[in-house]
Amino acid sequence: MTSKSLSGGAIAALPRHRLLGEFSLWSADLANMERDLRRIEPYVDLHHIDVADARFTPGFLFFPDFVARIAKLTAKPIHVHLMVEAEIVEEQTRQFIEAGADLVSVHAENGEAGLRAVALAKELGAEAGVVLRLETPVAEAEPFLTEVAFFTLLGTSIGVKGQSLSDKACDRLHEARSLMKRAGREKDIVLAADGGIREQTVPLLRAAGAETVVLGSLAFGDTDLPGRIAWLHALETGP
Repeated sequence: MTSKSLSGGAIAALPRHRLLGEFSLWSADLANMERDLRRIEPYVDLHHIDVADARFTPGFLFFPDFVARIAKLTAKPIHVHLMVEAEIVEEQTRQFIEAGADLVSVHAENGEAGLRAVALAKELGAEAGVVLRLETPVAEAEPFLTEVAFFTLLGTSIGVKGQSLSDKACDRLHEARSLMKRAGREKDIVLAADGGIREQTVPLLRAAGAETVVLGSLAFGDTDLPGRIAWLHALETGP
C-alpha cells in the first residue's frame, strides 16, 4: 500500500455530496491489522482511531506508535479522537500529529485546554475537530465552531462498545446543525455521528444531518463490504 503524507488539506478534500465512511480501527482485527487495512482501503474515507487515558473514559486506547504504523499502510486520512483529560490534551495532540494524524478531535469538555489544542493542531499542519459527550449540552461546542473542520456528537456513553443509540442523538444533530448555521460555518464543518451505528440507525442519523458515521462492526463484520458501502453512499439526508 502507498503510505500517506500528512496534510490538513486531506480533510478539506473529503467528498461532501454523500455520506462518508469513517472506519473505526477499534473494530478491526488487531492481530491482523494489515490484512484488514488492505480489505477496507478501497472503501474508507477516513480511518478513525480512538485514544483513551483511562480517566476521561474507561480503559486505555491507542497510542502514537499505532498511528505511525497505520500511516505507513494507508493513503487515506487518519482521524484521531482524543478522549483524554484537559491537562494532557495539548501534548497528546502534538504527539498524534507527529505520528501521522491528519485530523485530531478534542472534547469540548476540555475547555480552554481544548481550544489551545485546536490551535496547536492547525499550527502543526493538521485539522482539528470538536467532540461532545452524550450528556453535554450541544451549545458547549459553540466556542470551537469558528476553528474546527469536524463536529462529532457521541450517540452513546463514552468509551464503551456495543451500546444502543440514544433517543436524543438525532435531536442533538439537528441542534448542532443550527449552531453551525448561526456560526456561518455549515458548509465548512463536517457533522459526524459516533456510537450506536447500526443498519437501522444510520438512515435516521443521515436524515438528521450526519455527514459521516463512525463504522465499527457494521463495516468490519460485513462479508459484502462493497455492497455495504454502496448502501451507505446512497442514503439521503433530511430536508
